[in-house]
Amino acid sequence: MTNYAALIRGINVGGKNKLAMADLKRELEAIGLAKVQTYIQSGNVVCQSPKDHGTVRDEIEQAITRISGIRANVMIRTQQELDAIVEDCPYAEEAAAEGKSIHLSVLNEPLTGRQLEKLSAGISELDRFRADGTVIYCHYGQSILDSKLAANIAKLGDAVTTRNWNTVAKLQAMLRAME
Repeated sequence: MTNYAALIRGINVGGKNKLAMADLKRELEAIGLAKVQTYIQSGNVVCQSPKDHGTVRDEIEQAITRISGIRANVMIRTQQELDAIVEDCPYAEEAAAEGKSIHLSVLNEPLTGRQLEKLSAGISELDRFRADGTVIYCHYGQSILDSKLAANIAKLGDAVTTRNWNTVAKLQAMLRAME
């Protein structure tokens, strides 16, 4: 069995694209995922499955559509992948001190050169980021709400989902507890 973290893009607890995590958990268990747990009401799931990445992602996306009608994108990481992401964080010291200013954006496909250029366009010298394959580590030196970097990441659309570092650390701990 492989431990997976599923980061779901495009669902919320209230308003548009509402999906109750309890409903999602039940559906994911019904399709055969084991040890399903959700974390906060914004699309974070850990689970176990003997199936591969792509199959688990497809099954979760189909389950979401089936129970809610929402077509959400899911970014999947194994426990080993998430451990490597955490270990490679270039802002680890800042993350330990101020987790909410460090964010991780996750994609299913690596950024193109053109997307990387757009990501850098007009950002403040207070904001820093490092793109590495299918992850973008962000350190916001000011409010994320006022950040041009955050706005540029949002322009990537449904191809990316973002979590604050505290959530990343919690998901890592949940995966490790499943061992």
